[in-house]
Amino acid sequence: MKLLDEFKEFAMKGSLVDMAIGIVIGAAFGTVVKSLVDNIIMPPFGRILGGMDFSNLFINLSPGSFSSLAAARAAGAATINYGLFLNSVVSFLIVSWALFMVMKGMNKLKREKLAPEVNTKTCPQCQSSINIKALRCPFCTSQL
Repeated sequence: MKLLDEFKEFAMKGSLVDMAIGIVIGAAFGTVVKSLVDNIIMPPFGRILGGMDFSNLFINLSPGSFSSLAAARAAGAATINYGLFLNSVVSFLIVSWALFMVMKGMNKLKREKLAPEVNTKTCPQCQSSINIKALRCPFCTSQL
């Protein structure tokens, strides 16, 4: 029973639950980025490069010739699918950039949170800590 209790305690830790949620959201984000790359980013690049379909770029390693990657796969041909690899690289770069921007924002928020707001100053006469907007020290009444 003790082992089960320890496992429950481990599984219910906030950091583990947060990590699980992050993984699920990351997987969903990955599918959105893949769709963005495949359906929005790569078609214009292909158009600019003369109507090239990146997902259909491959090197045939088998005898015979195939007009498309789908035809080569249907025939069971061995292929090097460098067009799909290029799509994956673009997807990776987009995900990396998005994560970089999220981390940059989080680091900025951490820095702002760590830097306390300065709202006091020291009286030059009595060295008491007073409000930064004060015009006269409440302790020694000296003019500031």
